[in-house]
Amino acid sequence: MKHSNISIFVPHVGCPHMCAFCNQRTISGKSEIPTGNDVREICKKALDEVSDKKNCEIAFFGGSFTAIEKSYMISLLEAAREFVGETGFKGIRCSTRPDCISPEILDLLKSYNVTAIELGAQSMSDKVLAANERGHTASDVVNAACLIKEYGFELGLQMMVGLYKSDEQDEFETVDRIISIAPDTVRIYPTVILNGTKLAELYKSGEYKTFDFDRVVEMCSLFLEKFEKQGIRVIKCGLHASELVEKDIVGGFYHPAFKELCRSEIFLRKINQILSDNDIRGGEVTFVTSPSSVSAAIGHKRSNYDKLLRKGIRMKIIPDKEIGKNDIMLKG
Repeated sequence: MKHSNISIFVPHVGCPHMCAFCNQRTISGKSEIPTGNDVREICKKALDEVSDKKNCEIAFFGGSFTAIEKSYMISLLEAAREFVGETGFKGIRCSTRPDCISPEILDLLKSYNVTAIELGAQSMSDKVLAANERGHTASDVVNAACLIKEYGFELGLQMMVGLYKSDEQDEFETVDRIISIAPDTVRIYPTVILNGTKLAELYKSGEYKTFDFDRVVEMCSLFLEKFEKQGIRVIKCGLHASELVEKDIVGGFYHPAFKELCRSEIFLRKINQILSDNDIRGGEVTFVTSPSSVSAAIGHKRSNYDKLLRKGIRMKIIPDKEIGKNDIMLKG
């Protein structure tokens, strides 16, 4: 069954650092912090609207949850815990920084039915972390992740692609190090440069030169494939579509359908490999794939179809329920 979250944003009240890429008000779309009563109202409404409660978590996002003032954090957890259990939701999820995890914090979270913790790793290169003013090291990510797993929480890691001072080697090494940690879930966030951030200043001055957009799509599609092959669920790829984000973007890699672009790229690679292996250079070619993958095979806005057509190949896709979700093959 598909997992879902009841997202509650706690904007930037806990973060001990202002990272070079961060404009938290823009990312969360919120400026006021929620109270315990706000949490109760949100959860009460969700109880009536969510049918599959056992695959749904109450999620505190938008800041470093475990770094906020302790009594305030407890007030939010107490409110959320009322809606977790046999007739309520699966549990509570929160996001935080790697340097804001300790045994004491994890004991507290466990006592309030927190089930999953996501860490903003962003990069596993100390050079990149320092350049983007993260205030923690790659070792902090590893140590916090290991502790979270020891306590039995579901572990999520978040990475950003295309940060200031990051090169392609840094990106691929970050993915490999995340895989070695073996989280349950990953979020891939291509860097979006927002007004009001240090990155925006560096970008406007010419000091921060970004990757080509198409190359970032290609890299993220490779990362998506690598994580999934290791059994790591990618629960997000790209920032959510938001008018606030779109309004404040000055550069970077935002697209409202970024994950679809990556899926299209994955299928285009597979299609080209099949054509090469079978020495097909033109004409009509029929492929079969899962019904859920037909649109990815055709490509976002028919991009794969059009690219093949320009090479003299007319592609036809037939859905087949017997084909795996990520597979495509020539019709026999």
